[in-house]
Amino acid sequence: MSGFVYAPPSGAPVVIHVDHEVLVVDKPSGLLSVPGRGDDRADCLIARLRGAFPTVLLVHRLDLDTSGVMVFALTPHAQRHLSRQFEERQTKKVYVARLAGRLEPRTGRVDLPLIVDWPNRPRQKVDHAEGRPAQTDWRVMRASEDETRVRLMPVTGRSHQLRVHMAELGHPILGDPLYATGSAAEHPRLMLHAESLRFRHPDSGVQQGFSAPVPF
Repeated sequence: MSGFVYAPPSGAPVVIHVDHEVLVVDKPSGLLSVPGRGDDRADCLIARLRGAFPTVLLVHRLDLDTSGVMVFALTPHAQRHLSRQFEERQTKKVYVARLAGRLEPRTGRVDLPLIVDWPNRPRQKVDHAEGRPAQTDWRVMRASEDETRVRLMPVTGRSHQLRVHMAELGHPILGDPLYATGSAAEHPRLMLHAESLRFRHPDSGVQQGFSAPVPF
């Protein structure tokens, strides 16, 4: 991203839930999940959390531009347990996005394999020969001729999966600096939010669900 200047939003992250094993927070758009390359990208969500939660451990990530629910572990046991759930697709993630144009039909699945676009990193691309399997389910919430509000349910968890899959349908996520062009790219932020996340608690094994209000 030429000319990109990292200018994360200020303020402490909103804590949705905390107990002896897990920490659930609402990540703001524009803040890295983990440190990037270089001193100018050291400020990130996990670093901000470490002040109040010194034992915080990473389980998964959200893109810089994506907001919403993230879970962190507070013990090595919880990190192993939660990481396994993500790897084995036992978690349930629901995102809300605003897309360019009218997406039809009202429900469907994108099944397109993805691979990193090496000359254009961090971009990803569809590659039927070498790509890793990637599936995304969608459900339209409301639509006009210009725009569609949609819920996205990723079956797999590939990098930039939702962003590439929507762009491949011809309906890029509004405000996407990598995959949208023209007026669709001209928004104050990426219109993608991790609305809810369900997982089994690493101590009790009970299914728990957490959500964060959509800010757009």
